[in-house]
Amino acid sequence: MHLSQSFAALVTLALTVAATPVVQDTPKITLPFAKHINATGTLNLLAQDQARAKFFKSRSKGQHLAERAGSIPVTNTAVSYTAAVGVGSPATTYNLIVDTGSSNTWVGAGTKYVTTSTSKKSGGSVSVSYGSGSFSGTEYTDQVTLGSLVIPNQSIGVASRSSGFSGVDGILGIGPVDLTEGTVSGLSTVPTVTDNLFKQGTISTEVVAVSFEPTTQETVTNGELTFGGTDSSKFTGSITYTSLTKTSPASDYWGINESITYGSTTILSTTAGIVDTGTTLTLIASDALSKYQKATGATLDNNTGLLRLTTSQFNSLQNLNFNIGGTTFTLTPNAQIWPRSLNTLIGGDSSHVYLIVGDLGSNSGEGLDFINGQTFLERFYSVFDTTNKRLGLATTPFTTATTN
Repeated sequence: MHLSQSFAALVTLALTVAATPVVQDTPKITLPFAKHINATGTLNLLAQDQARAKFFKSRSKGQHLAERAGSIPVTNTAVSYTAAVGVGSPATTYNLIVDTGSSNTWVGAGTKYVTTSTSKKSGGSVSVSYGSGSFSGTEYTDQVTLGSLVIPNQSIGVASRSSGFSGVDGILGIGPVDLTEGTVSGLSTVPTVTDNLFKQGTISTEVVAVSFEPTTQETVTNGELTFGGTDSSKFTGSITYTSLTKTSPASDYWGINESITYGSTTILSTTAGIVDTGTTLTLIASDALSKYQKATGATLDNNTGLLRLTTSQFNSLQNLNFNIGGTTFTLTPNAQIWPRSLNTLIGGDSSHVYLIVGDLGSNSGEGLDFINGQTFLERFYSVFDTTNKRLGLATTPFTTATTN
C-alpha cells in the first residue's frame, strides 16, 4: 500500500504483513508496517490457522453460503502485520491488517469511523463472515490515503458490529476481487484498493509486492509494501514467476502449484495450494505432515499443537525444499522453527524447539493442500501480479538468516 507517484507510479509501504511491488526499482515513499504478536494468554496459532484453511476450502463446496454470501476467511489476528491507512479528509488513521486472502477493506473494529466531507454512504449494507470472526455494517466510498498517495472514492466497509479482531481496526484486503462477491448488497463485486490504483492510472501494472523480515520481537516494524512494481533493494538474484493454479479452491485465492521435499524425502508431490499473508504458520496436508514428522523425528506437543524437537534433533534438521515454477526455495533448519525467544507466547517452553510447519487439517487431494504463510514469506520476497496472473518469489538477505 503505498505510494509512489512518477510516470509508472510506484507505491511502497513498509509493513508487518504485506507485499512489496513497485513500478520502479527505487521506492519513492515508504511507510512503516509493524508485526504484532497479540499475547493475550497462550496463542493457539495452529487452531486459528486451521479454521482459516477450513474456510478457504468451504468456498468450493458452497458451504460458506450457509453462513452468508461472500464469506471469506479471517486473518489470524494472533500474529498480524498492520499498516497505517488514512480514511477521510482530514484523514483518520486506522491500523489495518494487510491480507492477501481477502479483498474487502473495512474499518471500525477498534477506532470508530469518522465521517468527513469526502464520506459518501452508498446505501448498501456490507456483511462478511470469516473463519473465526465477522463484521457487518454500512458501505461507504471515501478518500483513502496510503502515505502521500490519495485514492478517491474507494469502497470502505464501516463496521457497526465486529468480532474476532482484537487490537486492530479492520482489514486492508488485497486478494482477488472475486472474493468481494456478494459482500455488499446491490453489488456483484467491489473494487479493491489495488484495482482502483490501477484504474486511476496511479500504477501502470496491477502488482503488489511484499517484503518483511523474520523477527524475535513481539512488536516490530520489519516490512515494506509496494504497489505497482518491485523493489530490487529487497531481494537477491532474480524473481521466479509461476502461473496461478487452475485447481479449485486454491484458484479462488493466490493459488500456485508446488512440491515439497525434506532432504531427499518427498513430503508432498506437486499439488495446488496458496500463498497467504494472513496465515501465520506454513501448513501442509495431514498426510504430508506425517511424512515430515517421521523424517524429522519430531513429536506432537499438546500444549501448542505444533511439532516439537529436542535441541539435538534440531542440530540434525535438514532443509525443507519447495519446488515452485522450476525453482527450489529452501527453508533452512533455522527457518523451520518458531523464534525460540518467543516460545512462551505460544505455550511452549525454552527447552524445546517448535516447528512452524503445521497440519492443514485435511489430507491431500482436495485442491488446497498447503498454505505458505507468514513464516514462509518472512524468508522470501513475494510478488502478487494480477495483470499477468502470476505469483513471483525471490530470495532475500534473510532467507538463510539464523534469527530464530
